[in-house]
Amino acid sequence: MLGRFLEISSHAPELLESLNFYERLGLAQAVTGDVWSHAYGVVTDGHVAIGLHAYEFASPALVWVRPKLASFARELESRGISLEFLKSGEDQFNELGFLDPDGQMITLLEARTYSPSSTAVARPAAGFFREYRYPVRRLDQAIAFWESLGFVATDTSDAGAVPRAALTSDGIDLCLYESGRREPPVLVFSSGDLAASLDALVRRGLEPETAEDPILAAPCLALRAPEGNHIRIVCDPI
Repeated sequence: MLGRFLEISSHAPELLESLNFYERLGLAQAVTGDVWSHAYGVVTDGHVAIGLHAYEFASPALVWVRPKLASFARELESRGISLEFLKSGEDQFNELGFLDPDGQMITLLEARTYSPSSTAVARPAAGFFREYRYPVRRLDQAIAFWESLGFVATDTSDAGAVPRAALTSDGIDLCLYESGRREPPVLVFSSGDLAASLDALVRRGLEPETAEDPILAAPCLALRAPEGNHIRIVCDPI
């Protein structure tokens, strides 16, 4: 329903520093267009892209490309969704944004802002992107919201200390977990060998922290990107 997933957008005031960080994770840069007046870079593992913007906005935001954006804006409002912003017209690049029930920014653009890679990306040192994870106040309400936008809940669990749900779409997977705390979103990558990933990242000049993933209750590596994104690498041999 939302369109084609484009990127996880983040405000990166020190753009080159952020680009360097993600390249050391093993992600590759994509070729960006000239839509934005601010500096802009994109890194990707070949599946999901992270857009880095030298422009301040509510981030990280989940971004889709949707044609006929102005008419779709009216459809969203008819569904009771309040738009945070709407920029439309023949003399500007059309975009809109709205929040999910827990404050996650969702942005729709009229067209792509970078070119997809024509070559396969080698497996990054951090592994491939697994999911975008963030806390919600009511898991049932969050699931209903995302399912209304075309996502499918593939796994829901209220066992253990943290009720959670996995939701999938064509472009990005989400992990929602119930929490009364306002914790930041986490970009989760999946490595088949945590020890090998740790060794590779240290050799690239990074200093991952060894920790336990609170959702999977399993060992993980944790880092924080220069622009503030929280990164977690979990072990998933599959």
